[in-house]
Amino acid sequence: MKLILTCEHGGNIIPEIFKPLFISNETALNSHRGFDIGALDIFKILNPLADYSKYSETTRLLIELNRSLHHKNLFSEFTKNISKKDKEALITSYYLCYRNQVENTINNWIENGEEVLHISVHSFTPILNNKKRNCDIGLLYDSKRDKEKVFCKKLKSKLNGLKNHLNVRYNYPYLGKADGFTTYLRKQFKSNYMGIEIEVNQKYTENNLMNPEIKTVLFLALKNTKS
Repeated sequence: MKLILTCEHGGNIIPEIFKPLFISNETALNSHRGFDIGALDIFKILNPLADYSKYSETTRLLIELNRSLHHKNLFSEFTKNISKKDKEALITSYYLCYRNQVENTINNWIENGEEVLHISVHSFTPILNNKKRNCDIGLLYDSKRDKEKVFCKKLKSKLNGLKNHLNVRYNYPYLGKADGFTTYLRKQFKSNYMGIEIEVNQKYTENNLMNPEIKTVLFLALKNTKS
């Protein structure tokens, strides 16, 4: 099985040409709205397990790599009113450039008869809209796809075996079948593809770094589940 590792929200970088759009909006950029805090740190720890990996450090507030082109939140409140030309430039230079490389890699593997496991690394804010989220690690998948369900069950077992007090939940804090990159890829690859999103609670982060114990547990659990 080939493992592809991605991180769509690894940073909050803004290309120079678009910086005027974000003047006085550093608070949003540096919050969970601007990027997935700690996600890139997890990605780098898991990276040695991958056969191919790709990440983005461009802020999701510029263009949302984990949404379909038709999604209402593809562009944020900071970019939704830019010109059509500028939007097309963002789609071409950032969105399609990123997603096409991942999709083409998966397609080449599947055409060669390989099974593909795609792990997309994310993190989530512990409190949203004044509501505490009761989860440490979320495993997002499509419940109609048996292979994804079985894989997540095994991964949860490995995680709890290494650290039994972790609250690992399925399809929380988001549904795995909601609009996203893995959901899109499932439609392109009806078989030989598993798309799993790992969501880690940002309460375990400090200075954009994830708790070392959490990273170790994730690495060992994924390594043992994949093998």
